Amino acid sequence: MKILVAYKSKTGFTEKYARWIAEELKADIFDYHKVKQSKLERYDIIIYGGSLHAVGIIGVKIITQNLNKLKDKKVIVFAVGASPFRQEVIKKVRDENFSKEEQEYIKFYYLRGGFNYNKLPLWDKILMKLLQMKLKRKKILTPDDKGLLNAYKKPVDFTWKGNIAEIVSYVQSLSA
Repeated sequence: MKILVAYKSKTGFTEKYARWIAEELKADIFDYHKVKQSKLERYDIIIYGGSLHAVGIIGVKIITQNLNKLKDKKVIVFAVGASPFRQEVIKKVRDENFSKEEQEYIKFYYLRGGFNYNKLPLWDKILMKLLQMKLKRKKILTPDDKGLLNAYKKPVDFTWKGNIAEIVSYVQSLSA
């Protein structure tokens, strides 16, 4: 089976996971900008990874807008964000990005990445600066709020190769 791993990464965490997955599965790997719909059709298994922007998976439209052409393929999407692995976070990301029908065709995973303010593009830095100011005005900070505020000063990286095990196992079960 031919496997494609495509990704869109702003600060490197998603790219790191994509490279690990491609390496484990001996898959072809492409940055989002080099993937066209015609390229997707050449593969039996398509794995797409995108970092989160709020709860939106960046670049995932390459999958959702072409899903009708990919229904005979196995499609896996993973999102990478700084939030801890919690079912309510995963459900919200899945439900905000995929309709019920799309969820029937797309196997979804959430992987914890990290946060590096210094690597963000200018517009994202502006948005994150606004969030930082909002958090600083809160009277009571949650542990997640405190962690994020600290990460502005010192980047955090929660990536771990073991996090890809479930995706790798699932894909290997498809070709068994």
